[in-house]
Amino acid sequence: MTTTSTPAPSLSPVTTTAPGVEIPGTMRAVVVHGPEDYRLEQRPVPTPGPGELLLRTDAVGVCASDLKCYHGAEKFWGGEHKDAWAETDRIPGHEFVGTVVAAGDGALESRGVAFGDRLACEQIVPCGDCFYCGRGIYWMCEPHDMFGFKGFDGAMAEYVLIPVQALTHPVSTDLPGQFAAFSEPLSCAMHAVERGGIQFEDTVVIAGAGPIGLSAIAGARQKNPLRIIALDMVEEKLELARACGADVTINIAEEDAVAKVKELTGGYGADVYIEATGHPSAVGQGLNLLRKLGRFVEYSVFKDKASVDWSIISDDKELDVLGAHLGPHCWPAAIKLIEDDKLPMERICTHQYPLERFQDALNMVADSSGQSVKVSILPNGPVPAGTANNLQDGEA
Repeated sequence: MTTTSTPAPSLSPVTTTAPGVEIPGTMRAVVVHGPEDYRLEQRPVPTPGPGELLLRTDAVGVCASDLKCYHGAEKFWGGEHKDAWAETDRIPGHEFVGTVVAAGDGALESRGVAFGDRLACEQIVPCGDCFYCGRGIYWMCEPHDMFGFKGFDGAMAEYVLIPVQALTHPVSTDLPGQFAAFSEPLSCAMHAVERGGIQFEDTVVIAGAGPIGLSAIAGARQKNPLRIIALDMVEEKLELARACGADVTINIAEEDAVAKVKELTGGYGADVYIEATGHPSAVGQGLNLLRKLGRFVEYSVFKDKASVDWSIISDDKELDVLGAHLGPHCWPAAIKLIEDDKLPMERICTHQYPLERFQDALNMVADSSGQSVKVSILPNGPVPAGTANNLQDGEA
């Protein structure tokens, strides 16, 4: 007797697309081929599997760490005593927001989102299984996969895939994309502020008035210490630091910051110093202007190694030296600060570029003359009139 069997139903994942949205088969994307070799290419648009989302990229910020990776810093590409962490054939971009346009099985329900919602994503994609993840310290995940650098493509592309493990946060669609994407550096700086354990009576010094430094000033202002002092070499950025909450500004090109801080503190020095420049000289500066038993918070990513007299930390002052990495548990507060219009975002987000001008965006971040504060790429446009889109070729 011959029997026939009915084929089992297909178990292939089902992807649902937002009503009225047509998603192309390919997209424009910046692709990393190695240091100083980033290229604009056509890539397939990712298809979200179960629990995954597809975002249409609204904006992606260009971070100083993006620039240092581009220029081949040892932290990313390894050296004599360090293996490479960054990967080639990877789409960069970790400071991003996007709109939900497609979803795999269960993704909308598990995240409590709908098509058309805007999401910001934490940079790290934690494994959930390592020593750190098992203890809830997800931002120190041992594999340390991160959008745009390792494990997962970032958002210097028209679309970006959000894996199951990614951590997402809702952001208002009323905000310009570049404002919404600023939630990433702001959350990171707020974590640095938390690490500093700021008290009401403290004098807090923040070195650097770039995106991270300004964000640290804004975060420290929420803690309401006695005095916030901002350091930079560009007057326009020091003016912006005051708008973000600094009480005192010091142009270190014109004044001795150590002497000035001691003058303001009865000769003792600052209680907390947050380093947000990424320049080696700022490390020694901080050690020298802190009081005994002060707290040094290091946030920056360095291209070059810093060398200091460690006896200042130990025998001279018995300092607390703290690192800060990413923005754990600070995202909702950072997003609220932006949504509540508490920061001068128009003055912070100075330059926006279309995707095809990604190289100009990198060059603008590299420009040390102080022309820009926060530079962003808008992969799907429009680039606002009066900003970087009106520059002639080569001007940026």
